[in-house]
Amino acid sequence: MTDPISDYLTRLRNAVRAKHRVVDIPASNLKKEMTRILFEKGYILNYKFVDGDNPQGTIRIALKYHPVSKVAAIKNLSRISKPGLRKYAHTDELPRVINGLGIAIISTSKGVMTDKEARKENVGGEVLCYVY
Repeated sequence: MTDPISDYLTRLRNAVRAKHRVVDIPASNLKKEMTRILFEKGYILNYKFVDGDNPQGTIRIALKYHPVSKVAAIKNLSRISKPGLRKYAHTDELPRVINGLGIAIISTSKGVMTDKEARKENVGGEVLCYVY
C-alpha cells in the first residue's frame, strides 16, 4: 500500500456509504491521532484500539448517524496532500473548510491537529484531509 492515509479515508467513506455501524482499519500512530480528532469533533460515535494480526493492531470505529433520519455525521472526506504532491500551509494560509463548519486535519511539528488548533498554536504544516 503506497498511501495508508488514503486507505484510511476510503475505508471510512465506503463504510458510511454502505451504512455500516462499525469499520475496522489497520492502525498506525497517525491514524490513531486522526481518529481521536474525528471523535473529539463529533464525526464518529466511538473508537477503540484492538490488538490483532498486524503488529500495530486495528482501530475499530463506530460510525455516527442521526437517530431519526439515519444521515451520517460525515458528509465528505477528501485527501488533500498526496504522496505525489504534498500540500503544506503556512500559519497565515491555513485552510477554512466550508467557512469554518468543517475541519482540516493538519500534521504539524507539534502533532496532528485541526486547522483551528493550528491557528491557535501559530503553527503550519502538511494539510492531510478535509472533513465535513
